[in-house]
Amino acid sequence: MDTEADTCRKQVVPRLVEAGWEQAPYAINEQRTFTDGRIVFVGGKARRGRQKRADFILRYRPDFPIAVVEAKSKYKHAADGLQQAREYAEILGLKFAYSTNGREIFEVDYTTGVEREIADYPSPEELWHRLSSAENLDATIKDHLLSPTYPDKSKPLRYYQEIAVNRSVQAVLQERKRILLTLCTGAGKTAVAFQISWKLWN
Repeated sequence: MDTEADTCRKQVVPRLVEAGWEQAPYAINEQRTFTDGRIVFVGGKARRGRQKRADFILRYRPDFPIAVVEAKSKYKHAADGLQQAREYAEILGLKFAYSTNGREIFEVDYTTGVEREIADYPSPEELWHRLSSAENLDATIKDHLLSPTYPDKSKPLRYYQEIAVNRSVQAVLQERKRILLTLCTGAGKTAVAFQISWKLWN
């Protein structure tokens, strides 16, 4: 009996490759853990809850994720992973979520609010066009949003820092009068501020 891992390897990856997601500068991040798990107290002792791990995160650029894909085994309904895909997309600040059993694909497009079954995965350029049109991104905003952050392999940005940087850059370039970022102690505010400045400067 094929497992979820089999579905990913045999059916999902080839179809994503066919749609163009493996060609640079685009990327497919497989089995990407993006949270360490909530800290909970059991019997007076602290321990971590379950990590959150996306089957696939699709990136339009190395520093710009655009969609999440959740896969289920081929014996399940394609929509069985839709709630999880929605949850992960909302946590990661992504506008496109997909659930699949390898054969059928369900899409949630947060730019339109439409949920539907589709025949194939959209190409990177199609998703970018849909997103940039919905967000009214002009050429200048696109250039800065897609410009790379300062490379720091020893301390890559966490998902919430990536969201903060990209949203702030977009807000500044769209000339919004007020921007409020709320980050707790130890969340890397200095790194976020530096990367915002870096992307705007470059």
